[in-house]
Amino acid sequence: MVQWMSVTSHFVPTPNLSWLKPEIWDAFTQQQKDKFAPVCPNLVLELRSDSDCLQRLQNKMREYRDNGAKLGCLIDLKTLKVEIYRPKQQVEVLESPATVSGKDVLPGFILHLENIW
Repeated sequence: MVQWMSVTSHFVPTPNLSWLKPEIWDAFTQQQKDKFAPVCPNLVLELRSDSDCLQRLQNKMREYRDNGAKLGCLIDLKTLKVEIYRPKQQVEVLESPATVSGKDVLPGFILHLENIW
């Protein structure tokens, strides 16, 4: 089991949406499941709202990636872009994509974005 906390502080960030492999989740006790599980999700989605600072969200996404997230998506409604974060890769920026998929991290997961742009 991966224990996780932010690399730069004692703050454990929470994403708008996350997914964790069932075998990792199942390894937690019920008491741990009833609270915030101290583990970095495999998949993380963040949605930038009007009040969010882009740089802070980008830093947060790098924290997820650096702590073990296999796929992170930052959806920016202001710029109509999606930033894709993967381990050991440069950030990929998509312009107004119709969909974002879970790729090999969560096969079959597709987030349809065409109605929110």
